[in-house]
Amino acid sequence: MKLTCDEASTICDKSQYGESTLWEKIKLNIHLFLCKKCGLYAKQNKVMSTCYQKLKEKEYSKTPHLNQEERKCMEQELKTKIES
Repeated sequence: MKLTCDEASTICDKSQYGESTLWEKIKLNIHLFLCKKCGLYAKQNKVMSTCYQKLKEKEYSKTPHLNQEERKCMEQELKTKIES
């Protein structure tokens, strides 16, 4: 049942993405209670994941979208090319 710090970090990563089992989570929580360095790693990992997710959402919102006029123009061009 003893967990090494390397195993704990792997389970911590899996846990953040919902890929860890209940037993792994239990072992991880016991390890985090006993090992302060791994507890710090888990906190930092959570912050990094949150920052990455926010950056990803921000970048997604920057993607250019066509306005109505551009859509109509593109639709007309497609119809013309299909008909020819």
